[in-house]
Amino acid sequence: MGNINFRKTTFLKAAATIKQCPSQELPEIVLCGRSNVGKSSLVNALADNSKLARTSSSPGKTRQVVYFEVDKSLLIADLPGYGYAKVSREKSEAFSSLCDDYFTSGRKISLALILLDIRREPSDKDIMMLDYLNSTDIPYFIVFTKCDKMSRSQCLTRQRQLADMFRFSPDAQVYAVSSDKKLGITELADGIADFIGSLS
Repeated sequence: MGNINFRKTTFLKAAATIKQCPSQELPEIVLCGRSNVGKSSLVNALADNSKLARTSSSPGKTRQVVYFEVDKSLLIADLPGYGYAKVSREKSEAFSSLCDDYFTSGRKISLALILLDIRREPSDKDIMMLDYLNSTDIPYFIVFTKCDKMSRSQCLTRQRQLADMFRFSPDAQVYAVSSDKKLGITELADGIADFIGSLS
């Protein structure tokens, strides 16, 4: 098992363009998902630090890639969320451009975490992101968020329904979490640590 202490997570920097992104001495994990799916909350839950990543009451406000360093072992890159209705078309296109550029910039992405709100139907952007990753050699985990809003049996049923809707890679590990209730967070942290450990 990999041995990474997620409590030793620190804010590194925010980048508005690819040129501003930090150099890559460490494996990099990218967080993807729609604007209000809970990416910042997940970072805080993994780090056990509610003040680390700023969670906005106005989803779609984050327009940069936000980097965190974890235990001098890996980088987490929190990409701008996609598809939030209150964001203007120009801003939405700018976010999409930054995300697109990120995946085609030549940066080595060790793992992507695709965050999906378990209560919601998949958006076109969710499906596009999964189709894109399925067409590349970038490994990814599926992370269903906000699982405290349902019972355990409802969560399992919903996971099966969404797995049927999506075309998950056979290698993709699937996690169900609640950042608020800390459900599934330890399992996800262990899964990330094991994956990163397997790279060396």
